[in-house]
Amino acid sequence: MGPPIKKIRLQAYSRKEKLIGLRKKWIGTKLDSLQALGYYGNMLIKEANKIIISLSNPDKMPGYAYGLPAWECKTGGKLAKVPGSVCFGCYAMKGNYTRFPAIRESQYKRLAALQDPRWVQAMATVINSERVSKLKVFRWHDAGDVQDLDHLNKIFEVCRLTPNMQHWMPTREAWIKPYLKDCPKNLIVRLSMTMVDQEAAGTWANTSTVVTAGATCPAPNQGGKCQDCRNCWSSDIKNISYGKH
Repeated sequence: MGPPIKKIRLQAYSRKEKLIGLRKKWIGTKLDSLQALGYYGNMLIKEANKIIISLSNPDKMPGYAYGLPAWECKTGGKLAKVPGSVCFGCYAMKGNYTRFPAIRESQYKRLAALQDPRWVQAMATVINSERVSKLKVFRWHDAGDVQDLDHLNKIFEVCRLTPNMQHWMPTREAWIKPYLKDCPKNLIVRLSMTMVDQEAAGTWANTSTVVTAGATCPAPNQGGKCQDCRNCWSSDIKNISYGKH
């Protein structure tokens, strides 16, 4: 007489569980191997970098950034001609940005890349890569600004696809305020005041100002670097004031 039917079922169930466990382990190993080779999602990091024209790596920042040509800022481009504005004498329109043609060329290539239908996936792929994600923070536009609503929505989507990254985006494009209702929680948008020593706008949750005295940004006292400060990325810090350069 053979073993009871209940025992046979239990043995079959046990074998099935083992097979499922082995399959999960195999899939996990394959995913680890694919990521080690540079695959995130359905795109190779090498391919993604070509699409977005790579990230910028500002010396001051504790993470990577994505810069566009400051000459194409919709509001900042006009303010750059106004004495007393925060954009007058913009750092991103001089120095290395003009000294090395390759930098400006890369920025304009990034601007054109925004029209690529693969841009969102490519940005998420690069940001989710170990090299970038391990730094935990990301800055949008160390140079340049939001171009239009389509650009803003794409940034929102990239942030949603990179939930483990804390994003910060300073902007002078006040028109985006009504659309911030759709802003992902891991993105802090700070409206930058237009004039030096201008008071912060009380209608915005997070802002930044440029002042001639009383700056709260500690970078000037830290060799020009953020070091362990992450206030710009914190929604709890309503306003950041930077010293006038």
